[in-house]
Amino acid sequence: MLEFPFNRRRALQLTAAAITAPVMLQPHQLDAEDDLPQLPRGVRIMHPRGRVPLSFIIDDSTCLVNMGHFCMPQFAQAWPKREIYQQPWQDWPREIPDSFVREFGTWCAQQGVKGKYSIVPYPACVGWMDRQLPGWSKQDLDNSLALVRDLMMPNWDIHPEMITHTRVIDLKTGRPMETATAATMENSYPQTDISVDQLAEYLAYALRILKNCGLQCEGITTPGGFGNAVKDKLPLAVHQAVRDVFASELPHYFKYVKTGSESTDPKLEFIGGEKTISNLTMNVPAGTGDWFGSWEGVRESEPDRYCNQDATSGRMVELIERDQPAIMLCHWPGMYCNGNKSGFEAFKQVVLAIQSRFADRTRWMKLSEIGRYWAARKLTTIQRPTPHTIQFDAPLACPDFTVAIDQPTASAPLRLEIGNDRLPLQSVQSKASLTTNSFALADDKILVSFNLPQGISRMVVGTDSGKD
Repeated sequence: MLEFPFNRRRALQLTAAAITAPVMLQPHQLDAEDDLPQLPRGVRIMHPRGRVPLSFIIDDSTCLVNMGHFCMPQFAQAWPKREIYQQPWQDWPREIPDSFVREFGTWCAQQGVKGKYSIVPYPACVGWMDRQLPGWSKQDLDNSLALVRDLMMPNWDIHPEMITHTRVIDLKTGRPMETATAATMENSYPQTDISVDQLAEYLAYALRILKNCGLQCEGITTPGGFGNAVKDKLPLAVHQAVRDVFASELPHYFKYVKTGSESTDPKLEFIGGEKTISNLTMNVPAGTGDWFGSWEGVRESEPDRYCNQDATSGRMVELIERDQPAIMLCHWPGMYCNGNKSGFEAFKQVVLAIQSRFADRTRWMKLSEIGRYWAARKLTTIQRPTPHTIQFDAPLACPDFTVAIDQPTASAPLRLEIGNDRLPLQSVQSKASLTTNSFALADDKILVSFNLPQGISRMVVGTDSGKD
């Protein structure tokens, strides 16, 4: 296997981070708002188009390989005393076929479902996504990757879930560590402190394999407890690796699951002293457990734990009614369920139930889209120099940025000014009808949804003459 060196110099140029940056990290405290831009009176940032973000995180997915089948014996070797790993994996299919990926992806596209879909680069050490997958032809692998690019990638963030999701790889040789123990499995890697460079190099290795496959990545997913011993260094390592390999403007990652009353808002994790986009990694958490078929694909699904059939209870309902991002979690084998697809059927029930009650209150988004929106809402400076003028200074562009404005006049013509360009905004009947570059009157406020450009723009509100 070719070695993919980590370009430290380029990463440092991209991140503008000094070598001492890890010392400055303060995970889980970087979303404090006391030193972030304050909103002017009469302006409030809403969810995109005034709707609660929904998303679906799929772990342990990859091309063709059934990770439940191939991971189980390796986990059993590393943790021989754990009963969960003593299951009859030999009876499970080795493949989750592309026909199921097509069925799943097509149905989700029809329903507007978006989220995150992992592609493990060297799944359970079976074969390399950018080379050969023993047990399948080269054409099989090429077709499978093309399906991911064409069907999944438009609506799903593609993440590596590290290199193998089982054995730690020696990056100098491209081979797994000699023995399978807790210390050499990615789910518990690393067990001792390592440098940011070492961690970033491991992430970059995985990302480069997916880049070789023609897949675009803006983030990563940690397998199991990967990175638990170096949580303070993970945001910087993600930032450097994703920017180095893909030059992503805003890297993000999925690692954490929020339960109970914990907020599911994405966290802004800055890697230096300045709170700027160039120093930012987004930590986007899930809000549910996995209550479908689990990572093995053998458990009975419990869809009502997400949302019951009339959408009156369940964790997703709770989060929607709390007006917080509602992000479901599952594992790909738990959708396929070794061929009976019971997890997929349960998932359909959940999606349709949510739509039946909350179609006008929710919106499906990728993790990267949710992360971008939260970065924009936290870091955009908004001023109101006159009652009829609102100025935005945005560090990054953001589609469907939505604000509620105290209505200054009975009539409300609106336009957006970007440099010398003037864009009239369309009036719609209600909040539920908001689309890009439109506004509605509701509860004595003007709700405006527009594509926020990077840099300075102005919104002129309620002046027929066009003068402030």
